[in-house]
Amino acid sequence: MAKSNEPVTIKKYANRRLYNTGTSTYVTLEDLALMVKNGEDFVVYDAKSGEDITHSVLTQIIFEQEGKGQNLLPINFLRQIIRFYGDSMQMLVPRYLDMSIENFTRDQEKFREQFAKTFGVGGFPTGGFGAMEEQVRRNIDIFDRTFKMFLPNAREEATPAAPATKTDDFDELKRQVAEMQKRLDRIGDADPKK
Repeated sequence: MAKSNEPVTIKKYANRRLYNTGTSTYVTLEDLALMVKNGEDFVVYDAKSGEDITHSVLTQIIFEQEGKGQNLLPINFLRQIIRFYGDSMQMLVPRYLDMSIENFTRDQEKFREQFAKTFGVGGFPTGGFGAMEEQVRRNIDIFDRTFKMFLPNAREEATPAAPATKTDDFDELKRQVAEMQKRLDRIGDADPKK
């Protein structure tokens, strides 16, 4: 299917029905999920007010997928995201998540090729997540470097001879976030516009 440069317009009516103006048909959230998987771009507008409600509809699709038992988002991740709402770090989270998923998506084909070469076609055997673990490590490194931009004097990571435990890593991350909050507060206090 040829992709248009312009996103498809979806209208959501008061009766909660979604209308695809590109195909002149009513669609479901599952249809929209399939469009996303196929790389089709769309924008959802409230039919009455004209408000762009794409974000809430995409969130609803994720909610429904998670509700079906297709749990992609770990509980700790969800809790951490909730903690960021209203926090001064909130403005950094969307861009970081965007960068992480872009990197993961860009490397997705490499992952598939590597798994196909190593294990043959047909899924991920037990213990075959080396490439994925490496990508997670790279994303954590990016996140760590981002924090260190704000915390240039942050202590170095634990040495291989004395590896940090998950608790140590979490405590260190909490300490770094608290320190970053203090620095942001000081920057805000020094802002001449205030």
